[in-house]
Amino acid sequence: MSDRYQQFARSGLGRQLVRRLGLPDPTPLRRHEPGAPALDGPALVGGKGRLADTVHAVLTAIGAEEVARDDDTADRYAALVFDATDIDDPARLRELYDFFHPLMRRIGTCARLVVLGTPPSGSGRDAVAQRALEGFTRSVGKELRKGATVQLVYVAPGHEAAAESTLRFILSAKSAFVDAQVIRIGTHGGETVVPDDWDRPLAGKVALVTGASRGIGASIAEVLARDGAHVVALDIPPQGAELSDVANRIKGAALQLDITADTAPAQLVQYLRERHGGVDIVVHNAGITRDKRLANMSDTAWDAVLAVNLSSQLAANDALLAEDVLRPNGRIIGVSSIAGIAGNNGQTNYGTSKAGVIGMVDAYAPVLAERGATINAVAPGFIETKMTAAVPLFIREAGRRMSSLQQGGLPVDVAETIAWYASPASAAVNGNVVRVCGQSLLGA
Repeated sequence: MSDRYQQFARSGLGRQLVRRLGLPDPTPLRRHEPGAPALDGPALVGGKGRLADTVHAVLTAIGAEEVARDDDTADRYAALVFDATDIDDPARLRELYDFFHPLMRRIGTCARLVVLGTPPSGSGRDAVAQRALEGFTRSVGKELRKGATVQLVYVAPGHEAAAESTLRFILSAKSAFVDAQVIRIGTHGGETVVPDDWDRPLAGKVALVTGASRGIGASIAEVLARDGAHVVALDIPPQGAELSDVANRIKGAALQLDITADTAPAQLVQYLRERHGGVDIVVHNAGITRDKRLANMSDTAWDAVLAVNLSSQLAANDALLAEDVLRPNGRIIGVSSIAGIAGNNGQTNYGTSKAGVIGMVDAYAPVLAERGATINAVAPGFIETKMTAAVPLFIREAGRRMSSLQQGGLPVDVAETIAWYASPASAAVNGNVVRVCGQSLLGA
């Protein structure tokens, strides 16, 4: 579905009206294209923390041009990275101001700002200072324009090398619609494995994607296949034709199954074990809506949404873990929603189920870590799909514009974030919920 307002705003007449009337001015986002450079301009690194070597190594590996702090020749920066891991007192937060303040007017289109910190813990002044980084990054995100984004990455001491997959993701165009998020690295779920080929980090992996016949699910299947995985695309029998089209397109397998059936977990275990010898990546994408205000909602509408969006995921997880079908260094990834964080009028069933997905991540993260695996979730905001195309015009436009990026995301934005979680190099990323919402103004 096209964003006609965005197209109009880029036209000659549209540009004039946007400037004169102060209307939203969404910048077309730079998204990943094979062969394109990760950054389209120079990067500048500041701070005196413990991640300097990791940052420099990643910038070199992705072919970025890194300029020295005293080099003032760049007109526009494609990336600004500040290592605040050593800030141990609130008085030192001034270092953030000193680095970013003179550069804010020299941030390029679709640039990447990154603040690196140490997870706040204990009761000392260092914990206070590190927690303050969240307010800084979320506020900066609301000031940025022209498609630029900012992220805060907390890296636990001793896990510096494990930050590479995350830095590669948030510095690249793959993170186009991820903005002002807090990512935590340090709870290992298995071994951090650096892929031989960063363009195909999932080579040799088997991935299950539920709800894969269309929309976000189809895009997830496509991106995981692009990254080298053999994808088992699952959906209900009525979606069989579309499901087969997706599976054929990505050279994967199609599995028609109603995941809410009592026998579904056992059937899933049997299929994955017999056909593939197990599974490495499980993406719980299947979801439905049955919107009504609570006073008008039927019990069947409540039960159906909770069954598909939450209960089926728990049942599948329990079966896959009990039967050891999830392989070592495995990944379970849930699809939540900002409705599960902020709530939404007429979606008590949906919001409940999606908040439950976040609860699933919290509950299972330590369990998965003990088994050498991880569990994380994405929480999409307004994504351009057939479902959002059916939303009334004014509500749809509000959903698009009520974010720092002033536009809706695409299914591929959700898929790219899931692919980052799925990477064997993301073993230290466990228990995270990252919003793919362009820093929606709804919720936290």
